Amino acid sequence: MKFALPLVAALLAASPLASFAAAPGNAKAAEPIVTQLCAACHNMDGNSAIAANPNLAGTNAEYLYKQLSEFKAGTRTGTVMPGMVASLSDQDMKNLATYFSAQKPKPATAQDQALALAGQKIYRGGVQGTGVPACASCHGAQGQGIPVQFPRLAGQHSDYVYGQLNAFRVGERANDAARMMRTIAEKMTDADMKAVSAYIQGLR
Repeated sequence: MKFALPLVAALLAASPLASFAAAPGNAKAAEPIVTQLCAACHNMDGNSAIAANPNLAGTNAEYLYKQLSEFKAGTRTGTVMPGMVASLSDQDMKNLATYFSAQKPKPATAQDQALALAGQKIYRGGVQGTGVPACASCHGAQGQGIPVQFPRLAGQHSDYVYGQLNAFRVGERANDAARMMRTIAEKMTDADMKAVSAYIQGLR
C-alpha cells in the first residue's frame, strides 16, 4: 500500500493514543457505564443487534479510545455519539475502550454470497484500474486489524461499513490519519463499497 506509514505513526503519536498508552483503562470500572449508556445500542458484550450500530467487541482498545475522544472533541461527528460521550471523563473513555476490546466477537454471515464474492476480490486485491488498494493490507487478511493503527473489521455489519465508507467518500467523516480512508473511498464506486461491505460482514 503506497501510503507514508511513518507519517501515520507520527500523527498517531501526537493523538489521544499517546495518552492511552501511558495509562490504559480498567474494564471492570466500565461496567456501570456500559449498562447505563452503551448496552442499548451495542449490547453488553459489544455485539450489536442493530445493523446501523457497530459491533465493538474485540476492536483494539486504542482505536476505540481514539473514536470516543474524537466524538467528545467534535473531530468526529455523528447523530448520537457526541451527546452520549459528552459527560464521560477521559478515564471513563479509556475504561470503556478496554472493556469492549476484551469482549468476544460473534461471527456473522454475509447475506448476499455473490456480492460478498465480488467484495472478496476488492478486499484481498484492491481495484487495479482505479488504484483502490487491498483492504487486507491495513486491516489484515482475516480482518483482525493492526492494533493502534487500523481497526478490526471482521464480522462488522455491512450496513455500518457501507455507511462509514460513504461518509469518508463525501467528507462527512474526516478523522482518518493522513486522509488515508478518504483518499481510498473517493476512488471507490457505490458498487465497490457495497460489495466489500458484504464480504466484511462474513469475514472471520
